[in-house]
Amino acid sequence: MQLSREDLLLAYRRMRRIRDFEDRVHVEFATGELPGFVHLYAGEEASAVGVCMNLTDEDMIASTHRGHGHCLAKDTDATGMMLELYGRKDGICGGKGGSMHIADLSKGMMGANGIVGGGPPLICGAALTAKTLGTGNVAVAFTGDGGSNQGTTFEALNFAAVLKLPAIFVFENNGYAETTASQWSVACKDIVNRAAAFGMPGVSVDGTDFFAVWSAAREAVERARGGGGPTLMEVKVPRFYGHFEGDAETYRADGEVAALKRDHDCLKIFRGRVTEAGLLSNADLDTVDAEVAAEIEAAVALAKVSPLPGPEDLVTDVYVRY
Repeated sequence: MQLSREDLLLAYRRMRRIRDFEDRVHVEFATGELPGFVHLYAGEEASAVGVCMNLTDEDMIASTHRGHGHCLAKDTDATGMMLELYGRKDGICGGKGGSMHIADLSKGMMGANGIVGGGPPLICGAALTAKTLGTGNVAVAFTGDGGSNQGTTFEALNFAAVLKLPAIFVFENNGYAETTASQWSVACKDIVNRAAAFGMPGVSVDGTDFFAVWSAAREAVERARGGGGPTLMEVKVPRFYGHFEGDAETYRADGEVAALKRDHDCLKIFRGRVTEAGLLSNADLDTVDAEVAAEIEAAVALAKVSPLPGPEDLVTDVYVRY
């Protein structure tokens, strides 16, 4: 399958939306108006979009504490997300989830998760459901390099392999588990090497290259849908901001982030690839940039004036009624 012009524009729009959303949240959080903790995804856009471009709304994903990018890659409404981060009643989760627990089941986004390595066991449930009911759907867990060391992650990998579940485990290795370098904390050189221990295919890709991620994810998704079982993907990505907003980042070398932004920006790389190949023009991409910028500006303006949840909202969404 080849990506069409429309596919390329959609991929760029989603990556640009993530970048602009995160950059704006970085600015707005500094004002003190956003409640709770915030962990930004900027720099990792090609990973989420490259994977999720191969999925449907019926395919499920589980995220991490750094979940905005995964939501937006799964086509969750950016305005509803911005309202949610502001804790507003009309937010995507009624203002009750905030950044670290944002979710959108209508898009197959099972939720961000404050538990490190919390996603892999969840997607085993979704994948087991898909296999049992024969829906042909798949489930994807996005996990960081820190989550790759969790015992529940190993159990999930083994469980998925034993039952040949339609599951894909995406480890986004941005080099740091909070402030701990993965090159020190992960015994094997590459996380992808762990796939062999569970008898499943493993692939490592450059997370700044949308096309490499998209291609690897497509193969994994086709394998899963066809009954071939799970895949482990290690996507090596840069992280443009700290672990959380307010992180002093004293553990990073001088000039490290500037070099990442200069040489390893997935949006710049994508723009260069498609314009040099004549697939899209700079004018095409500039139009997307302007439209997304206006979208994010409008979302912030609305979020600042939207109503907060009321006392009556305390007793809703507590239990599920079947």
